Amino acid sequence: MRTDEEMFDLIFAIATSDERIRAVYLNGSRTNPNVDKDKYQDYDIVFVVTETESFIADKDWINAFGEIAIVQEPDSNDLGWGIDHDFSKSYGWLMLFTDGNRVDLHIMVKDAALDDYLSDTLTIPIMDKDDFLPEIPATCDKGHWLKPPTKEKYHSCCNEFWWCLNNVAKGIVRKQLPYAMRMYTEVVHIELEKMTEWYIGINSNFSVSTGMWGKYFEKHLPYELYAMYVKTYPDGDYENLWAAIFVACDLFRIIAPKVGEYFNFEYRINEDLNMTDYLNKVKNGML
Repeated sequence: MRTDEEMFDLIFAIATSDERIRAVYLNGSRTNPNVDKDKYQDYDIVFVVTETESFIADKDWINAFGEIAIVQEPDSNDLGWGIDHDFSKSYGWLMLFTDGNRVDLHIMVKDAALDDYLSDTLTIPIMDKDDFLPEIPATCDKGHWLKPPTKEKYHSCCNEFWWCLNNVAKGIVRKQLPYAMRMYTEVVHIELEKMTEWYIGINSNFSVSTGMWGKYFEKHLPYELYAMYVKTYPDGDYENLWAAIFVACDLFRIIAPKVGEYFNFEYRINEDLNMTDYLNKVKNGML
């Protein structure tokens, strides 16, 4: 695997030799002083360019970064889902190389790049041929800190968590594993994740980031709660799915009232008690 120095030298050399590239900046985890560094971190690079058309018309130019194992062009893929994208403003390549390095590269024209450059607190300029990038504060993850819930979002989270468990239970007893698993992991568990973020927030004055999809939960949760959280992930066995559900309920029951108390939001205990009773009755064949 090429070293950081080799990769940044390469990125700098490519940008220096191409007159279409007028500036370069870095964002993502490599700019975050609170993230532990490791060799698997992506190089999230933006090239500010004079135009995008020539880069897209002949895409072989990306081979200058190294031998590519696989590449994704998310903007192009989006077209298959009917998502509109203005290729004249920006375009991206996500590249994994045979040596294990990964570069997430985006090209942007000046106006689009300036909006992006100023919108993220995790940004470091690398090159500016025309001296047009504005001065920005030292990089920090403040723009990614957890945000407190409104009363409406808190009640919605609680209600969605407890209500949708009835769908999971029915999916289990009907032996509809794909439905039950998707309802649990993509609906119910998402609400548990929201509440977990808010719980971490009230214990950190909402001054930390838990990363994409809670990847830093272990860092910010007490050991006992994180151990419970881990057990909320099931396998394809129905009994294990039931076990995960009840652990998720126990965890939600611990953290949600504390979040509610912090903000003076009512935790509607009847939703909790009534759904727990329903789940036990369905599981034990009493309904």
